[in-house]
Amino acid sequence: MNIYDKAHDLAKALKESTEVEEITSAMKLIDADPEAKRMLDNFREKQMDMQQRMMSGDMPDQGEMEKLEKLFEVLSMNLSIRRLFDAEQRLSVIIEDVNKIITGSMQHLYGPSI
Repeated sequence: MNIYDKAHDLAKALKESTEVEEITSAMKLIDADPEAKRMLDNFREKQMDMQQRMMSGDMPDQGEMEKLEKLFEVLSMNLSIRRLFDAEQRLSVIIEDVNKIITGSMQHLYGPSI
């Protein structure tokens, strides 16, 4: 058994999953709506900026976090954007579950986690 072949099989299965199809479909709807696309792009930019700041140790204040959460709530009122967010969340759960399965298979090497 070649681990890399299995990884490529998994990547193919993810790419062909319902969740990825849903993300693709939602993105097409958003791309066709210039206002929704602008709002989503603006949100993603702010989200990315905040994540980069956090990774470098610059924690945003509570007000900034609340602003981003409110923006998320407003964007979620748009059905196409909500559809995208929901599909992304479902894909994220799958990836997290796969990661747990993989790391769990190595637990015997290091013992139970603390």
